[in-house]
Amino acid sequence: MRLLVTRPLPDGERTAGVLRARGHEVLMAPMLRMESLDGAFADQPYAGVVMTSANAARAIAGHPRRAALASLPAFAVGRHTVEAARAAGFREVRSADGDRHDLAALLRGRADRRPLLYLAGEHRSGSLDAGDAPVLTVAAYRAVKAERFPAAVANALGAGALEGVLHFSRRTAEAYLDCAQAAGLLDRALVPVHYCLSRQVAAPLAAAGAIRIAPRPDEEALIELLAAS
Repeated sequence: MRLLVTRPLPDGERTAGVLRARGHEVLMAPMLRMESLDGAFADQPYAGVVMTSANAARAIAGHPRRAALASLPAFAVGRHTVEAARAAGFREVRSADGDRHDLAALLRGRADRRPLLYLAGEHRSGSLDAGDAPVLTVAAYRAVKAERFPAAVANALGAGALEGVLHFSRRTAEAYLDCAQAAGLLDRALVPVHYCLSRQVAAPLAAAGAIRIAPRPDEEALIELLAAS
């Protein structure tokens, strides 16, 4: 299949590599660009650091207080975020192996009620549920939307040459539609099958002709969904 991956770098390149290894032809159009923020937070004892995205771990890798943070236990939403946290220097990392609801269950199950430090994106949906434990939320990164498609992607959409588009977040799906509108290609952009990580991710694409939703909110499940189509 000829596919489009809209995931931001560097994750998008990894996804594209997996798809190419399976024989697919892949174009890339990262719909978001990540920028680190110098998030300030109180110098106090924390029970741990919470991350719902690998982007948070990457952003904190260059933070002046990275060493102090990395000495704390880390709580991550899934395996990909765990890998990024360990790459940033965190030694003790626990994974919820699921989505934000699974992470909330993991945090509520802890006996330690000291504050947690939540490294979040500047734009996020909802707050973090940690039960009785207080949470300090710090914006560690921002996601900047792309304004236009790469020329090769615009040409492929215009020619009807794409069979599927992979979406990993609601914001990338929204940015995909915005770029299509700007290029005068909105109708064409809705024609391929849209493979989405969750129903929330798929919501902006309601007008598309075909939407497929992964049974679990992770890359492996989305690629399995693609293979089963």
